[in-house]
Amino acid sequence: MTAAERVARNIRRYRVRQGLSQEALAVDAAIDRTYVSRLERQAENPTVAVLDRLARALGCDIRDLFDDPGPDDVPTLPNGRKKTTR
Repeated sequence: MTAAERVARNIRRYRVRQGLSQEALAVDAAIDRTYVSRLERQAENPTVAVLDRLARALGCDIRDLFDDPGPDDVPTLPNGRKKTTR
């Protein structure tokens, strides 16, 4: 796994564990919501300053974003749609 893959996966993993939306994380880190999406999809390479803001917003150390999450630590998201009863 490359460093870019680790960072992308860990951003998403920490975000999902805390129940944060991409928008909420973006607001806390003072970055654009679409940038969070692009980071998680590895479409962007963040600067150290952005990684520092993300780590602070996620309540972790910047080094944690480079950890190998391992094969069993797959971030899963709850279904975003609400069931409607008619």
